[in-house]
Amino acid sequence: MSFDLNSLLRPHIAKLQPYTSARDEYTGKDGVFLDANENPFGSITAQDFNRYPDPYQSDLKEEIAKIKHMRPTQIFLGNGSDEAIDLLFRAFCNPGKDKVILLPPTYGMYEVSAGINDVEIRKVALTDDFQLQPEKILAAADEHTKILFICSPNNPSANKAKREDILYLLKNFKGLVVVDEAYIDFSDEPSFTTELVNYPNLLVMQTFSKAWGLASLRLGMAFASEEIIQILNKIKPPYNISGLTQETVLAAIQNKKKVDQMIKQILAERDFLLKEMAKLPFVQKIHPSHANFLLVKIPNANQVYDDLIAEKVIVRNRAKVLLCEDCLRITLGTRAENEALLSALRKVCEKSTVH
Repeated sequence: MSFDLNSLLRPHIAKLQPYTSARDEYTGKDGVFLDANENPFGSITAQDFNRYPDPYQSDLKEEIAKIKHMRPTQIFLGNGSDEAIDLLFRAFCNPGKDKVILLPPTYGMYEVSAGINDVEIRKVALTDDFQLQPEKILAAADEHTKILFICSPNNPSANKAKREDILYLLKNFKGLVVVDEAYIDFSDEPSFTTELVNYPNLLVMQTFSKAWGLASLRLGMAFASEEIIQILNKIKPPYNISGLTQETVLAAIQNKKKVDQMIKQILAERDFLLKEMAKLPFVQKIHPSHANFLLVKIPNANQVYDDLIAEKVIVRNRAKVLLCEDCLRITLGTRAENEALLSALRKVCEKSTVH
């Protein structure tokens, strides 16, 4: 399928002259810096934060490129994946005119960003086993449909979408296909970053918040063609990633062995919790998981959720979400946390009428 990026782009974005910061005009690291109206005497903290950070995170992207096997120019870094989502709406969707397709149940920020940007949503529900419906998705699109969001592994259902379905949509959807892989590190599915060379309409999102354990730093990644990344860089805020975040992640990225070890621990806990929860008579279904959480069906989930909070065990109530009736989303914890969950579940469920 031929893909014309310019036909998707909002015309005024194509003509936009981006803001140029002091660090755009001089990219060197040595010199007497009197160009950015910074405080020359340091910071009020023990560590100095008085200088603006690299607006394009060049050193960090060089290291990310090595572990992701791509060029730094194919990488966009945002304040969480949410920033990339919002920028995609701003770049490609004309308010009150253009549309996007969402596949519920799915990550809620796609819909929130659409609402903020006044972009119409067309929803095509997943099947009962949380799989895509490619023909219905294509039928829902028209000439004003700009973006299709696919979350795989999906939140809140935890499963992966069939790869052949996503490839079919990449070949036939006349717009940008965003594959959100926030949970890819916990799946046996190869990342769709390997398909970027084949599909110029593909953008893949990943994050440092899950497997890397850096949720507080708010660093999301988007991978796409150099042309799409240039557009995102053109419209992003000048210094969207703090210097502290860049320095911390740059140091952390050298410790890939620890990440791999934590992933192994989480997968071991997933196996443990799957096995133990399957023994509980009040658990009706545990949906297949390729993520760091389980979607579990329990009768009277609303009451169970409240009772677990009383036991100081906090899970996510998804009972009101489409296709997730009477379901709780349970993040995998440490062995001690998972055992505390099991103990609390037995206590609150056995005293109630859930089975």
